[in-house]
Amino acid sequence: MIDIKFSASVESGKNMELKATSVGQHLAQHPYNKVRLLHAGVEVSGAKHSYTIPFNQLYSVQCKRGIVWGELEFCLADDKVVRLHGTEWRETQEFYRYLMQSWQSWGNQVSQIAADVLASQAESINEMLQKGWVKYSMLTQVKEAIHTTLQTLPLPEVRLREFENCKAHYELCQQWLNQSEQMRSEVNQKWVKNAIEQNQDFFQTIETQPLNESQSTAVVNGEDTTLVLAGAGSGKTSVLVAKAGWLLRRQEAQPEQILLLAFGRQAAEEMNTRILERLGTKEIQAKTFHALALHIIQHSGRTTPSISRLEIDDKARRSLLSKIWQTQCKEKKVQAKGWRQWLEDELGWKLKEGEFWQDKAIVDRISGRLERWLGLMRMHGGTQAEMIAQASDENRELFQKQVKLMAPLLKAWKSALKEEGAVDFSGLIHQAINLLDKGKFTSPWRHILVDEFQDISPQRAALLMALRRQQTDNTALFAVGDDWQAIYRFSGAELSMTTAFEREFGIGDLCTLDVTYRFHHRIGEIANRFIQQNPYQLKKPLNSLSDGDKKSVVVLPEAQLEALLDKLSGFTKPDERVLVLARYHHLRPKCLAAAKTRWPMLHLDFATIHASKGQQADYVIIVGLHEGQDGFPAPARESVFEQVLLPVLEDYPDAEERRLLYVALTRAKSRVWLFYNPDSPSVFIEQLERLGVPLQRKP
Repeated sequence: MIDIKFSASVESGKNMELKATSVGQHLAQHPYNKVRLLHAGVEVSGAKHSYTIPFNQLYSVQCKRGIVWGELEFCLADDKVVRLHGTEWRETQEFYRYLMQSWQSWGNQVSQIAADVLASQAESINEMLQKGWVKYSMLTQVKEAIHTTLQTLPLPEVRLREFENCKAHYELCQQWLNQSEQMRSEVNQKWVKNAIEQNQDFFQTIETQPLNESQSTAVVNGEDTTLVLAGAGSGKTSVLVAKAGWLLRRQEAQPEQILLLAFGRQAAEEMNTRILERLGTKEIQAKTFHALALHIIQHSGRTTPSISRLEIDDKARRSLLSKIWQTQCKEKKVQAKGWRQWLEDELGWKLKEGEFWQDKAIVDRISGRLERWLGLMRMHGGTQAEMIAQASDENRELFQKQVKLMAPLLKAWKSALKEEGAVDFSGLIHQAINLLDKGKFTSPWRHILVDEFQDISPQRAALLMALRRQQTDNTALFAVGDDWQAIYRFSGAELSMTTAFEREFGIGDLCTLDVTYRFHHRIGEIANRFIQQNPYQLKKPLNSLSDGDKKSVVVLPEAQLEALLDKLSGFTKPDERVLVLARYHHLRPKCLAAAKTRWPMLHLDFATIHASKGQQADYVIIVGLHEGQDGFPAPARESVFEQVLLPVLEDYPDAEERRLLYVALTRAKSRVWLFYNPDSPSVFIEQLERLGVPLQRKP
């Protein structure tokens, strides 16, 4: 309770009260006819009604003169107004004068209390600013604190600007309440600029080449949830290594509190080599998601599981599945009929009459499909009923039949694992998530840095989320990826984890690496315009350091491949690499079989486009741009089974195939040649031509 002592403001009792005249009261027909000045408020009353207005609820007082009588208006919260009509004008003026003296005197005295409270809140805001980066989570805390502060003040909020001792601090609070995003942005931009300027030695030497502005800005970003969009050749690995180094330099984390995640063992090993070279420590170790899951299981007190040989041996895995499938078809006519319908009616395969499961070509062909379908079921991890519930009404009946056809393979797979006393990769991650949620393992990691984030699947995302739930304070997530290079949906990668990052992982910041060090402007211009025709891809700039020329990207008839290789053999340097890419491995040009003798001085390699991810070459040749079963873009041939269990593909023609061509184009440093069949050209040829790519007859 606040005890306020007031100086005398009213000279005599007659001025403490104001009444409407009898005539004024009669004409006004208003419930209130009298107002009385109290110690710290006023009381407005009538024959049947009385209303007390404390000064701390009074926003303003208006004194008005009518044709004959006076009028007082007492303005309160929510636009409420209490009026007194029909008072004699001179008396109204006198009462108003004394009321204002009393009200202002009260206000002057309590304003000092309000000023002290506001000053304390302003100091709290300034302390936050001294810490450096202002996180989104801090904004919520600050706004809640300001709201609480304003509710405890003895003055109505609308009056705070009237008092000089309150005004400045109140306006600061209002800025952080009403313009918090702008305030946060301005403060952080200033902090980023100062941090980079004051740590130039770090940004100049942390990698073999100095970090550019966008790279440095991403590294110093202090948000709890950060997505870094890293275009092809923009130095994402440098940013990840520098981020780890920055956390150590700022003492925001100890080495054992930093976790780096990569999607493949080779990528993790390369990352560890870079960390050792640049940071000089082995305590920060990049892991694959599977190695992370294994670590969690090992350190939760459980027996260390062994990974099934079936996960490591592709041949053994496919052999097991195809044998189970053959046995299933042989022993049960209903199953054989079901498989025939699936393969013929939905996938369009041509099967011979009778025992089609004995056809070696069909067995070889279906083994890869069985492997993929089983992997989707294992990745889902739910019961058959839960999987079926996921299907749309339109697809549910057919999907249910397909689940029943796959059930014996799933059962046999689990039996094989049990017999071996081992787990598969999906089981490993499911087990780790379960241990985390049951509190059997406590995460030591305060910062999780993830490479190639566009390739993340819902299952791996669930592992990240489980790790972040372990800490009472937020575990920071720093994700680096490129939605333009998301080409692994077939294995469960979900693009929306990147394109709708905040929806999945919480509000945070988006940074963009806007300079590529791989290719020049002409390659970038064509590739960027091509990929951004899909409106679902995130928009971002990607600038190059040199221009290139109009013939840096060219389309040629497929018959001209050998002529191009002859020409390349004449001008490429010994240290320059030529990379031939195709949508499928079996489209490897036949002329490459004799490449070592025919073009012995040419550093020539072949890869599928999927396998080329992460590679680069001086010159890139893309073959197989034709229509048909093995065309590019590949014709859609997903079964209902895949449609239900795979992430939803965005509603844009050839969306993932476009990203695949983008990846192929951006492997090149200097020049790209695309080879097509003039009799059945890919739809991509016309689209590239519209972007200004020249079609030539000869190289």
